[in-house]
Parts: sequence; C-alpha cells; structure tokens
Amino acid sequence: MSLGTATAEGDLFDVLTTFCDGHVSPDSIFGLLHREKDTLFPDEFFADLYRAKGRPSVPPSIVATVMVLQKLMGLSDREAVEHYTYDVRWRYAAGVGSYEGGDPDRFVHSVLVGMRARLRESSRPNRVFEVVRDVAGQAGLIGEKRVLDSTPLYDAVATMDTVTLIRSTLRGLFLATAEGPDMTLEPALRGACTSGDAYASNAKPQIDWEDSGARMDLIDQLARDARACLLVLDGKEYPPRVQEAGKLLAAVMGQDLEENQDGKFRIARRVARDRIISTVDKDTRHGHKTTAHRFDGYKGHVAIDPDSEIITATTVTAGNAGDASVAGQLLDERPKEPEATPPDTPAPVPGAAEAGSTTSTISATAVFGDSSYGTGPVLDMLGKAGVEAMTRVQPPHARNGFFTKDAFVIELDTDTVICPDGVTVAVTRGEKHPELGVARFGAVCRGCPLRQWCTTSREGRSIQIGAHERQLAQAREAQQDPAWKERYRATRPKVERKLGHLMRRQHGGRRARVRGQQRVEQDFAWLAAAFNLARLATLRVGRTEQGLWSYS
Repeated sequence: MSLGTATAEGDLFDVLTTFCDGHVSPDSIFGLLHREKDTLFPDEFFADLYRAKGRPSVPPSIVATVMVLQKLMGLSDREAVEHYTYDVRWRYAAGVGSYEGGDPDRFVHSVLVGMRARLRESSRPNRVFEVVRDVAGQAGLIGEKRVLDSTPLYDAVATMDTVTLIRSTLRGLFLATAEGPDMTLEPALRGACTSGDAYASNAKPQIDWEDSGARMDLIDQLARDARACLLVLDGKEYPPRVQEAGKLLAAVMGQDLEENQDGKFRIARRVARDRIISTVDKDTRHGHKTTAHRFDGYKGHVAIDPDSEIITATTVTAGNAGDASVAGQLLDERPKEPEATPPDTPAPVPGAAEAGSTTSTISATAVFGDSSYGTGPVLDMLGKAGVEAMTRVQPPHARNGFFTKDAFVIELDTDTVICPDGVTVAVTRGEKHPELGVARFGAVCRGCPLRQWCTTSREGRSIQIGAHERQLAQAREAQQDPAWKERYRATRPKVERKLGHLMRRQHGGRRARVRGQQRVEQDFAWLAAAFNLARLATLRVGRTEQGLWSYS
C-alpha cells in the first residue's frame, strides 16, 4: 500500500466547514487540529510506513487526527470511525468537511488497527507524542522542572490459576508444533502425556473440586505431562515459536509447582517474584500501588512539567516493576534518530521534516516525586547530573519500636558509627563490595543501659551502611526544611491530577484495551499525546507569522 495524501485545496461550496468556522471555538481541540494538523503531522511525516507502489492508503494525517480524538474521547475503534463519519466537528478537525463527491475519505475501523501496527513496527512508534511535545517546548511551555509518578493499568485478560496456566501452556505447545515443519513432533508430545486428548478443550477437567485428593492428583498429572513434554524437547533444535512455547511451559512449572518428598508434585506454597499470570498476555504481572491496593496488569509512568502540565515522557512497565526503575528513562528526553527513508519511498517535504524535528534535548534542573523515587540509585543519578532531587525519602524504621538508624551518628568521612549511648565502632567493609559496610557493636551492648530500647540480639546491634548512605542522609535532612515541604506540596500533586485526567476514559484509560506491553505502551503514549494537544488548545498555542510556535 502506498502513501495516500489528503486534498489540500478547499471547497467553496463546503457548507459544513463554513458552518464550523463560525461555531467551533478556535481554542478547542477541533479548532487547533483544523488549523495545524498539516503542520503537526502531515501525510509525508508517515512516508516511511508505506511502500512506493500500490493502492493509495487513507491519508495518514486524517487517520492520526481520528486517533487523537479517539483517545481524548475514550472511544473504541468502531465508535471513533462513526464519529468521524457523522460528527461535523471531527471532519472539520481532519480537514474533510464536505460529504460531496462520494465521500472518498471514508474508511472502516480496521484502518486504525493497521496504522497502530505500522507505527509499532517502525523506528519511531511514538512520533506523534514526540512532535506534540516538541511543539510545546518550542512554545516555551516546557521548563526545567519535572514531576514523576505512575498509575496502575489493568490488563485486558483474565488472571489464570495454576491448573489453567499449565493446561493453556500445554495446548499452546501442541499448537506451535502442529504448524511446524516436523509433523511427528506433535504426536510425540501428545503421546508423552498420560491423556493427550484431555487438552483438546480449554474447559477445566471434570473432577470433584471439593475433594482435596482429587485436586492433588490432577496437579501431579499435569506436572508429569509437562515434564514429559519438556524431556521430548530437551537437547534438540526447533523453530523459535516452539522454543518460546517450551520456555513458557518450563517457567510456569518452575514458578507454581514443587516436588514433595514422596515424589508427587503439588502447588508451591509461595508466590514467585516474577510470576506469569496469563498465557494470553505473558507480559502482565501482579502489582501493587500500595499495600492495600493490589492489581493485575501494568504500570503507566509519566513525567510532566508542573507549570504547564504538559506530559514530557511516558513509558509502561509490568505491574511488579518499581517506579524508580524507569526514572532515568522518563528524564532522558534525548531524541531518537529517525528511520532512514527507503530508496523507493517519496522524499518528505520540508514541512514534515520541521514538524517531526526533535533536535533539542530538554534537561531538568529539579525533579519531584514521592517516596517511590527517593531511592539511593535515583538520588545518585540526579546528583551526578547536577539535578535537584525533590523526592521524598522514607525515614528509617526498626522493628519492635527499637532505635531507628537515624538515632546513630554515621560518620562516613571517618568510617565510624556512634550509638545513642556514645560508643563508637568502626565500619567493616568487604573486599568484593567496598561500597557496602556494617558496624557491629557486639559485646559492648551487653552492659548498655539502653539495650532494652535497641536490640535483643546476643551479638548486639549492627548498623548496615549502604552504597548511597550519604545521599539518603542528605535528602532526609533537606526534607525537614519547611521551605522544602512547602515547595514540594505546591508542585508534586499536579501530576496526580494529570493522571486522573488520563484515566477517566472508558477505552484506553485505566483498563488496557490491548494485550502485550509493547501495545499498551504505544496506546499510553497516544493517550498522552491527545491530552497534550488538548492542553495546547486550551493555552491557545499557534504559529506566528514567522512560523514559530507560541501561546497567548
């Protein structure tokens, strides 16, 4: 399919556009897209997604406009196409006002699916988000402060129990081998199982689920069938799809099952750290935002400019990933190199190159975040970059109400620790990890008058010295300043309001509308781009006579 282009010439008899010019607010998202769509994302901006020859596609500038409005309104693909077809504001935003001439720009919902797939396979899948962010930067709406936060994204699949996981994984292995070149592999796998026909249906086996013995026998049978299949595959080379199915089966067995002393398998009485919870979406995980708020799915991470509330970066991780693990990724706003234009595709026009340009790197001088980002590695990263860390750091805690770590004076310059009773001991450091250390008080604790408030250990109290002890101590001291607290409270909550705006939609909000981390991440970036465009419209961002972006 080749690149289709939208008609640039207007129609003197276009009554719908004339009507919208007088009734649609220029400060709305529809007015902004009508004026600047061809500058933000012209058709040539997507030239690398299409071939030089073939049937012309629906103009990608129109498709991108529909996808932006779709995310902003929280609509499904079918609903978005219906709005584009019958809502004059959507056609006005897309630059297609008139219904005359057989309505050549009408399309079906599968075009949106195809556009997402093309972008996902390209070198710049989030190009629309990047362009909108760059426009905000050129207009002076992105300053030097960033606020980081995350929000749960519930997955679009059902969480599977152990029985369903193993059975589904075995069926997936049979399916992968049935379509391969080796036609004898699937019969061999089914023959290795005690009852291969039992996996023909995805329904649970018909047993007495109230009988614990029957349940244990079923688990043992499933485990032995899975192990037998893995033994068939062991030591041989197979196509990637078969290898992936075998690895998934081994991972499911290892995370959920264990072997008793009597040689029978049972469900392990533990939860694996990175437990796979569905074979339909292998990327989704158990997660928790707080100790009381648990969920299954992903985490959507954002960085915003707190003054303009423009989203500057997004990413998506599995639900069990820590917020601090992607702090560097959110703050690294260096542009990605655009994909080289294939020799058989049309050359981009100058307007498209300018619209997609990301030649400047936005650097932050202050980063705000809750205690999830107040970790040693994050503080160390920000300190080395010369960035002010306005992230909360959890105070130290100790069990049974004992003295916490901050009751001890840690002198890193002399590598000593002074306890509340005034006893000083040296810090012992290891040869392999000299950045880590421990101060052991040992026998001096036996006669200490403060022992009952410090420790019950026979070996006495010990204080662990972490690799980022200095940064954590400095951050805890800084956040005691009333000025620090006032500045933090005035800035950080803005990101929670922005996340609330993103998550209020039915489709593509809190509940993921697609499967797989890559697709969810792409969808989340589109959502952020749509809300950024709406924010630009509210702030009356437009181009001056010199072609520069500014806001009034």
